[in-house]
Order: sequence, then structure tokens, then C-alpha cells
Amino acid sequence: MDELIENLKSLGFNSYEAKVYLALLKKYPATGYEVSQVADIPQSRAYDTLKSLVNSGFVFSNDSKPQTYSPISPKELTQRFKRKINSTIDYLEKKLPDVKDDYNEPIHTISGYDVAIDKIKEVINNAKHSIFMLLWAADYSRLEKEIAQAYDRGVNIKIVGYDNLKTVYGLVYSHLGARDVERSIGGRLLYLCADSCETVFGRIEHRIIWSKNEDIAFLLKEYIMHEMYLLDVYEHFPEQLRYFYGAGFKKLKDKISDKDSCYKKF
Repeated sequence: MDELIENLKSLGFNSYEAKVYLALLKKYPATGYEVSQVADIPQSRAYDTLKSLVNSGFVFSNDSKPQTYSPISPKELTQRFKRKINSTIDYLEKKLPDVKDDYNEPIHTISGYDVAIDKIKEVINNAKHSIFMLLWAADYSRLEKEIAQAYDRGVNIKIVGYDNLKTVYGLVYSHLGARDVERSIGGRLLYLCADSCETVFGRIEHRIIWSKNEDIAFLLKEYIMHEMYLLDVYEHFPEQLRYFYGAGFKKLKDKISDKDSCYKKF
């Protein structure tokens, strides 16, 4: 009963209104005195609350002596709130953008490994079409259930996997040198782009960035895709690339990286 009261309150009822409505469902038609007994509230509050519910259309009264009250049906109650909520949402969707027409999605910082994992799970669970990820095997193990569920929903999943990451859910490109990368950048990276509109990225053991900014989503997805392009090329032409760029792509790194780049360290 307490849970029903709390849920009715979340729709806009106060505690007395919720108790009176539930009391009337148990016994109707009922007098104000009978309602106060069933609801276990003072009689004066019962009458005030009944008047409020009658004015709101959730309770009907008749002119009998003594006056009695009856509730609208639970189905009608829920349908009214659905109509009201949907109408409010429709209005807000139309009018809120007019408050600031150049609104940009903010960028949020999330600290703490477990908190970060929870946010990543939420983004994966909300994905409807596509997931592009870059992550380590250790972190994949914490997310495998959500990734499997997304795969079962028909979400297109593509992963750049470090540290011998193995999965049967989607397409995976294995990235070598996980330990060197982790040591050089001071942690494990995780990049996630869902449905080309929601992103999570950063050193997952320290802090991550979460945003629904579509420009950031575009850049992150393009980065992950380009990682996949290079890994696919390396998979098919390893000897030619080593011959041309040297072991560990040293010549390429020397050509592109500046003195501060962590990628020159391995």
C-alpha cells in the first residue's frame, strides 16, 4: 500500500488524496466518515480531501443523505495521467528549444571506475542502431552482458579490442601493444559512440567524459573507424608495412608525432 501511495504522489496526489482514493477503491459509495475510517485519517481531513478530489474530477459525489462518494476507475485514472503527461511532453518538446535556439549538449565529467562503468552500461542499454567501441579486455568483462543484450536487439557492434579481447558479439579488431599503450598514457582507454549521438571516452580508471553532443560523437566515431581501417590494413599487409615503416611503425611515428606525444615512447 505504501508503494501505491508513493506512486500516486509521484503523479501529483498529496498523501491524503492518495489515501482517500485508495480507500474509496476498497469501499464505495462511502460517506466521508467511512472514508476517514478506511483511510485512517482525521474526519475533517477526509472531507477536505474529498472536496479537492471532486473538484479535480477523480471522485464523484451524489446528493444523498448522507452524501456519498465514488472514485473514477483505476483505468480512467491512469489514462487521464497518460494524456496529461503526453500532452505536457509534446508541449515541452515544441517549446523548450525556443528558449535557446543555439543550445549545445554539454560535456560531463564522471569520476570513479564503478560510476563510469554504470554510465557506460546505461549508454549501451539505450543504443538502438550502432555501437563503436575501443576498450581493454578487463573492462569488456564488466560490460559483456550489456553488449550481448544490445547484440540480441540487433544493434550493429564494432570493437577495437586491446589485450587479447575476445567476443562473439559483433566485429572485433585486435590491437597489439596494450601494455605499452597503457603504460605510456597512464591507464586504459575506453571510447564508445552509440547511435552516432552519444559518447563516452577517457581513461576509465581515472575519469571519463560523457556527452550527447553530436559534433563530439562524429569525431569520436570517425577516430574509432580510422583505427579499424588501419588495423584491417595491417592485418592483411603486415610484412609490407613493417618494411616500409619499420618495427612498431617507428618511421611513421617519427614523421608525424611531436616531442610530447606519448606514442613515441613505444
